[in-house]
Amino acid sequence: MARTWGTSPAFDAALAEVARRAGEFTRRRHVPRDAIDKFRLAGFYRATTPKCFGGDARPPAEFLRMVERMSEVDGSAGWVASFGSSGVYLAALPPETQELLYADGPDLVFAGALFPVQPAEEVPGGFRVRGQWRLASGCLAADYLGVGIGTGGTGRPRTAVLPAARAEVVETWDAVGMRGTGSHDLRVDDVVVPAEWTFVRGGGATIDEPLYRYPALAYASQVLAVVNLGIARAALNHVTGFGAGRAGLTGGPVLADRAYARIALAKAEADLRSVRAFFYEVTEEAWQMAVTGTPGPEQVSLLRLAAAHAARVGFDVVRAAYTLGGSAAIEADHPLQRHLRDAAVVPQHAFLTEAMYDAAGAVFLGAQPFPGYL
Repeated sequence: MARTWGTSPAFDAALAEVARRAGEFTRRRHVPRDAIDKFRLAGFYRATTPKCFGGDARPPAEFLRMVERMSEVDGSAGWVASFGSSGVYLAALPPETQELLYADGPDLVFAGALFPVQPAEEVPGGFRVRGQWRLASGCLAADYLGVGIGTGGTGRPRTAVLPAARAEVVETWDAVGMRGTGSHDLRVDDVVVPAEWTFVRGGGATIDEPLYRYPALAYASQVLAVVNLGIARAALNHVTGFGAGRAGLTGGPVLADRAYARIALAKAEADLRSVRAFFYEVTEEAWQMAVTGTPGPEQVSLLRLAAAHAARVGFDVVRAAYTLGGSAAIEADHPLQRHLRDAAVVPQHAFLTEAMYDAAGAVFLGAQPFPGYL
């Protein structure tokens, strides 16, 4: 039976596991499979699986809050758990393929590396796939993998889905932030993927349930952006919980007695709560539209704007908290240092850059945004 987020003992157990092992994830540069198994039990990987295949198909706000809470404990773990959202775009596969995909149960772990898109030769029954792709977060613990292919046409690239054993993980991930995401490269050498195991990301779903009328690409940006809302909350909690009585190395007043610190903290709290309210407000609006029909372009744009803004403001809030941490925060193992490094990664994602503001402004003014935005 599906549970409301955060009320499951398995969810609480997963949070406790992450809190205990976050340093290990950073050192190993990925979230190990045994920890991912705890995420399965917590419901992350059935959250967007269609109900017709035994999944929960949760309303987006419920899953987003799950990811936000996990990210509050550790950004890398939240980022990896966010790919439990993959059922939304896997729903574009033929129903018969999805039935095979979920044959062993609804808790499917999927990871993808879509870029750079590699040319694929069309052969009888499918596509001959070969090449190397970057940034496959969570790939070391995935059941299935997706890679981006071009087939010589002028349309959007396709995603080819194959069992994890058919691809090689090339361990290239060495980043300053989100080190625990295991965002390595994938290499595929001459594998024929049947046409029915490919789909266009963001293409029309073949499953008629409300979740699959929710805008898939906008949702893909939201599950990443919400990570920064969780990290920002953790950063502010650290300042208020540990910093209020902290005196400077020079013997100056404690943080709570410094006017600039009180003002900065209050502004950061207001910024975080405001952007979070906007984020969930438009999520709920779009969900209600999906329940009865299909969200229109204006609502899709609002979702993408809210996601980009959450990523950006979340990072700003973490920077404010880091500044209040003083010289202690520069130490490599300080919590605020880790939060700063992780939060800096999120707005760098292609779905969450400054270009989203330009595209949203174009929609507001009745102009054409860049291709692929809507």
